[in-house]
Amino acid sequence: MKAAHPSTVRDIMSRDCYRVTPDASITTLAKGLALHRLPGAPVVDAADRLIGFISEQDVLGRVLDSIYHDHEAPLVKELMRHEVLSVSPNKSITDLAQEMLGAKPKVYPVVEQQRLVGIVTRRDILVALLSIRCH
Repeated sequence: MKAAHPSTVRDIMSRDCYRVTPDASITTLAKGLALHRLPGAPVVDAADRLIGFISEQDVLGRVLDSIYHDHEAPLVKELMRHEVLSVSPNKSITDLAQEMLGAKPKVYPVVEQQRLVGIVTRRDILVALLSIRCH
């Protein structure tokens, strides 16, 4: 019997994903991104609703400033993007792969009923597509 291959985002998403709140410091965010080896993180409110996204690129210059020029590190809410591409856990992997050809995020928050339920990365999609191809 052939093993079923992943077909939806729910099958491959990281459920226990790194996230930050708007009041987190950029330093805390940078450490979390490094620890979790992510290029960015969803920003959530107290009810775990997705309210933004922040990436390494968004904070790199500000971290440099705070370290070398002894400036206070800003908060996530000062630099986060409010317009976020998110995806449903029920979206097909191949449909998301097609969308990724045009859109450039490396990390997509996975949202269900307005709550963050996970993240999916381009690497996750690539690995899933290879597993489909190899079966």
